[in-house]
Amino acid sequence: MRISATVITFNEEKHLDRCLKSVRGLADELIVVDAGSRDGTCAVAARWGARVYKRDWTNYSDQKNFAAAQASHEWILSLDADECLSPPLRERLLEVKAHPAPANAYEFPRRAFYLGRWIRHCGWYPDRKPRLYRRSQGHWVGDFVHEHLVCEGPIGRLEGDLLHYTCDSVSDHARRVGRYTSLAARDLQARGIRSGPLKILGSPVVAFLGSYCFKAGFMDGMQGFLISAFAAYYNFLKYSKLWDLQRSQPPGRVAGEDPRTTGAASRESYRD
Repeated sequence: MRISATVITFNEEKHLDRCLKSVRGLADELIVVDAGSRDGTCAVAARWGARVYKRDWTNYSDQKNFAAAQASHEWILSLDADECLSPPLRERLLEVKAHPAPANAYEFPRRAFYLGRWIRHCGWYPDRKPRLYRRSQGHWVGDFVHEHLVCEGPIGRLEGDLLHYTCDSVSDHARRVGRYTSLAARDLQARGIRSGPLKILGSPVVAFLGSYCFKAGFMDGMQGFLISAFAAYYNFLKYSKLWDLQRSQPPGRVAGEDPRTTGAASRESYRD
């Protein structure tokens, strides 16, 4: 098995070095698709020997599929720039590489580092993600913030965490919620979902109780409380923005967002 590691980027100088370092000796080539970074992202990629493709932003899925299409090998390891392999996961991937099993993709748990703490609850863990896959059997779908990999055939499961270095501050989290709720509202509108007072008022309560109480966010201390509070705020903004869209725009597909306003690779994943 030969592996191509792919990363999509936009202003990821701070994270990319850690990401690419973690796949050294595992990946047989590195592919970075950059959407016009204005920092040292491309220089970091070049330092690790990556092939860098500069491409105007379309959407998350399209950028990732383009990256996979540039790869020389059948197996793709798709990472976000703010992610890296933990040593145990790296060892398991090396074992799979040496002795492939009859699977077309492999998923593994993702652990988030949030405001100085590794998060184990709130529904954020184990958050299993298929990231190693056969290019001929898998592709990314989703035009907005909820892109995901669709793969034909069996999916194996590996232990060892994919480490996700998420928000650096409360202000950072608030900015992300503002950006991603705009994307999520447009996604819901395109799918014909409607908003109203019940969703605007009720979904935040459900989100907070689900994260903090039923998913044991209280076990993650102050960070767990903030994650749960932001989950409530996320739902409030998402359905409020959806209501605003439906009163002013007809439903329909919306073109991909520019990473200069949404963030091309480093973002938190939220659920409807």
